[in-house]
Amino acid sequence: MGRGLIGAAAPGLGQSDLRKALEAEYRALEYAPAGQPVPWEGSSRLRGEVVAYQPYRVGSQDCRQYAHTLHVATPQTVRGTACRNADGSWSPLV
Repeated sequence: MGRGLIGAAAPGLGQSDLRKALEAEYRALEYAPAGQPVPWEGSSRLRGEVVAYQPYRVGSQDCRQYAHTLHVATPQTVRGTACRNADGSWSPLV
């Protein structure tokens, strides 16, 4: 999934925090029911949650819109859409 939505929105995330954020993005896209938050906790006070919405198809690809909120001093939410690749991974649309 590369750097996901959150990697582009918060380029200063450390590797460990980025990994936890990307794992939450994957769990939300792959397994979570629409609208159910998937939380994650990083270092110190850093935490976030990912909410994926109802899946839909574009051609032969499964896609979902989702929102990733990063909680630091002020919550920051980024929104986007990801589609599943043939190998099972998810790629955000740009």
